[in-house]
Amino acid sequence: MQFLILTDHTGHSDQNSVYALVRKLRADARTSGVMVASKGDPRNDPFFAGELEHPVYGMFLGQETDFQFDASGRQFTEAPTATEFGEQDVVWLRLPPPADAAFFARLTSFAPATAQKKPILINDPAGIMETGSKDFLHHFTDFTAPVRRMQSRDDLREFASLYPIVLKPLQEYGGRGLVKVSNGMAEVDGREVPLETWLSTADPTAYLGMKFLKNVGQGDKRILVVNGKILGSSLRIPAPGEWLCNVARGGTSVVAEVAPEEETMIAAVAPILLKKGIVIFGADTLVDDDGKRVLSELNTNSIGGFPQAEAQTGRPILQQTINGIYDYLEERL
Repeated sequence: MQFLILTDHTGHSDQNSVYALVRKLRADARTSGVMVASKGDPRNDPFFAGELEHPVYGMFLGQETDFQFDASGRQFTEAPTATEFGEQDVVWLRLPPPADAAFFARLTSFAPATAQKKPILINDPAGIMETGSKDFLHHFTDFTAPVRRMQSRDDLREFASLYPIVLKPLQEYGGRGLVKVSNGMAEVDGREVPLETWLSTADPTAYLGMKFLKNVGQGDKRILVVNGKILGSSLRIPAPGEWLCNVARGGTSVVAEVAPEEETMIAAVAPILLKKGIVIFGADTLVDDDGKRVLSELNTNSIGGFPQAEAQTGRPILQQTINGIYDYLEERL
């Protein structure tokens, strides 16, 4: 099968999963061709603005191509190859969050010309937009801590009167914009202000509220799932004195095993996501007040960490990812 990978090299580092994944994809005998195109290539501005009939420029990978991170970006911006959207069997979206709603909508509604076919999109853009909102967790309240979509300031005050809570911006990612509310105070960007002061300028309806879990210090576990199967997991432990587990804030990441309750959770969540075209996702879990792992977040847009998980576990996670994609494609075709 022929693949078009859409990415944005301007935000890449040598840790970005796309390089290892694409190398493994290209080496697979089932792959007849791979082209990688970047949103960061100015020649592709019309395409990423929604003009899908415009040629898309990128790097065509031959069997012997060594696809590695290059800080200069020249492998993308000076690539001579162009293709038409619809000439590929599969378009794999490796675009960074936040999702471009207008571009994703155009991908979803694209009607190819007679001579073209509509490629299979991984992950499906409409599915990413729906499941990327924190509000989607409402489908899985059997597996989460108490959650509530905030409807008003009074609604937030009432929910916060029950127990300390964390407010999650519906469309943010990577731990950005989280607000902890406890004892009439709001912790924003590491500093505390009176809740009423924060509420005077904030829009509560832009948040999902979730009970703050006292065991957050035991770490935020990321579970990698491809075509419904768990491939690996890692535990992100917060720095001393912190409650956010982000590595960027001093946290550490170590290999972790998947708990039985997490296996049950993924078995329930994955089929629903697959029906929405979400083939690859990351599920984040925290330890609740009873010592059990509960679902805290779903990540369905350009999930990373695959080569790191392979290095941590010694398992062939990269090849398992490609196998999962091909299994999904065979089911679709």
